[in-house]
Amino acid sequence: MLSHVNIGTNDFAKSLPFYSAVLTELGHRLRFHEEGVWAGWQQQTGGRPLFIVARPFDGKAASVGNGQMIALLAGDRATVDRCHATALANGGSCEGPPGLRPHYHDNYYGAYVRDPEGNKLCVCCHEAEDG
Repeated sequence: MLSHVNIGTNDFAKSLPFYSAVLTELGHRLRFHEEGVWAGWQQQTGGRPLFIVARPFDGKAASVGNGQMIALLAGDRATVDRCHATALANGGSCEGPPGLRPHYHDNYYGAYVRDPEGNKLCVCCHEAEDG
């Protein structure tokens, strides 16, 4: 369904290590990187969708949208926990610690962070704890 997701940044030097750490924790690999301009990651198996961090192409400042969030899928709850800790250790801020969110469904386990620019991300797992 998705080709790619693009997150705008005003400070590529802060965004690159943040996303490199979080996306590596999820098992994705860097596909391309142009210093100070943009970088893109993909699943280890290749293909799409791509996750891209870039300076806005129109040259204007990147801004955070209210109500917008990107949710990244984790294979298990331990990965959600590690991604949340990794995000915080790499300049992110907590928007909701890892935990069950039964108001979504019984097995929804998620964590919420803001990247160094203020974009909201979720890392979540939809599986029961035992798989």
